[in-house]
Amino acid sequence: MPTYSLGLDFGTESVRAVIVDVRSGQIAGQAAAEFATGVIDRELPLPHGRPLQPDSAFQHPHDWLSSAAIASHDALSAAKVSPADVVGIGIDFTSCTILPTRADGTPLCLLEHFEREPMAWPKLWKHHGAHVEADRINDVARRRDEPWLARYGGVISLEWFFPKVLETLNRAPDVYAAADVWLEAGDWFVWQLISYRDPGCRTEDLVRSTCQAGYKAMWNRHDGYPSREFFAAVHPDLADVVTRKMPGRLLAPGQRAGTLTAGSARLLGLREGTPVSTAIIDAHSGVPGSGVAEAGTLVMVMGTSSCHMVNATVEHLVPGVAGVVEDGILPGFFGYETGQASVGDAFAWVARTLGKSHEELNGRAAELGPGSGGVLALDWLNGCRTPLMDGRLSGAFVGLTLGTRPEQLYRAMLEGTALGVRWIRDTLRDAGVPVNHHVAGGGLPGKSPLLMQICADVLGAEIRLAASDQAVALGAAILGCLAAGEQSTGHRSIADAIRAMARVREDVVYRPDPATRDRYDALYALYRELGAADGVLGTAMRRLRAVNGE
Repeated sequence: MPTYSLGLDFGTESVRAVIVDVRSGQIAGQAAAEFATGVIDRELPLPHGRPLQPDSAFQHPHDWLSSAAIASHDALSAAKVSPADVVGIGIDFTSCTILPTRADGTPLCLLEHFEREPMAWPKLWKHHGAHVEADRINDVARRRDEPWLARYGGVISLEWFFPKVLETLNRAPDVYAAADVWLEAGDWFVWQLISYRDPGCRTEDLVRSTCQAGYKAMWNRHDGYPSREFFAAVHPDLADVVTRKMPGRLLAPGQRAGTLTAGSARLLGLREGTPVSTAIIDAHSGVPGSGVAEAGTLVMVMGTSSCHMVNATVEHLVPGVAGVVEDGILPGFFGYETGQASVGDAFAWVARTLGKSHEELNGRAAELGPGSGGVLALDWLNGCRTPLMDGRLSGAFVGLTLGTRPEQLYRAMLEGTALGVRWIRDTLRDAGVPVNHHVAGGGLPGKSPLLMQICADVLGAEIRLAASDQAVALGAAILGCLAAGEQSTGHRSIADAIRAMARVREDVVYRPDPATRDRYDALYALYRELGAADGVLGTAMRRLRAVNGE
């Protein structure tokens, strides 16, 4: 009889559920449900809600549970699958999205005393309010010559775990004091599934993902988190944050975190006792979901933002990477994470600002040659991740004239994104990390052939696409198979599961056009010059934010 795995893919504004045949990888049914509250970035979702500061981005924890329930039930219905045939559940989640809770898992924002305090709400990955705190953590780490800092390219991002925790301590110390647990949203959701019983969860059941901890919370399998002495030097009240406010076991994605309780089984429409995998960062799930099980392939998961990952057999310290973590993406490899903070978001902003559709702009942009008619874009509309790791940087268009047309701006942003990918690829190679092949997954590659062709031309390399247009959710389902175990699925290892369930497309390959090489090489040199960390543009961007008090 066919057996299936459920993959739950939590994005920025919705969750997608896929029911996947564990032997063929065929998606039998899928569904998506939007978060009712969406991204909270203007005011808290209350009567006469409290206005929020710039760079805020929060979410409502009820959205995660209610939307997952809707998507799971709808996917099961579409697949016409019995709950008894679903043998495992995998979860991927946006990261770093974190929240403070009571010891029983209750988010502080759901308590009447804290509902009007923004720092009590879950901070979405793109919350950029912690730039002062990130600077403090980086300054102290450099002064103390902390050895772990080099694993993150020498810079900790304001999007990560401890800057956001420290922001709460600085801005709302009563919230920090009341928090019994600080954790990633992906870990919180898994905790709800495997532990929730009236009146709440148990901290002894809490499982933390080594993927999320390794890339976003400076954890290492040999050394653990940074020392108490380091945290005390950052802020005296932060000294015991790990021992007092971060309980739980650390397990790798694909390991069994636990099984569904009766309540969570009813929530998802599944069978009590179904195994649940430890969570994984959403983009990282796209590596197995894209059919990549080996080292040396750069997997570009492109959506609202983009995460570019590659596995290697050796550890190199790479400036500006978001992290290198042993077993962080696939077991047996050192996983390197890099990324771009705005991709689909940037294209959407251009189209919305111009009042044009993507279809119209794509069509006109495709008629332009390399260089967008003399316009060049820096694609940092949400800050720069790799290689500068600076959320204070912002986007720019260079070369505008009174004759500049909408399609030139649109193509310039596509090209700026591709030039950013090349900078990332070159940064990895320059540090000794092999990058021999390129695979693209996520929501954008299938929707924008023009973007993919520009990327191939700028990189000077072939790009293949993940066979599934739901590679991230498929990756989560693959991890659910591993949690179920070989007896249920027949897969002895994650490599076996990937080869059976995921693959790259053979019918679509984007190949570089040799005629564009010299033009894009020249544009790339200019992009690098304009994007220099200590250059005129970068300095001006930071000063502008300072003038605005940000």
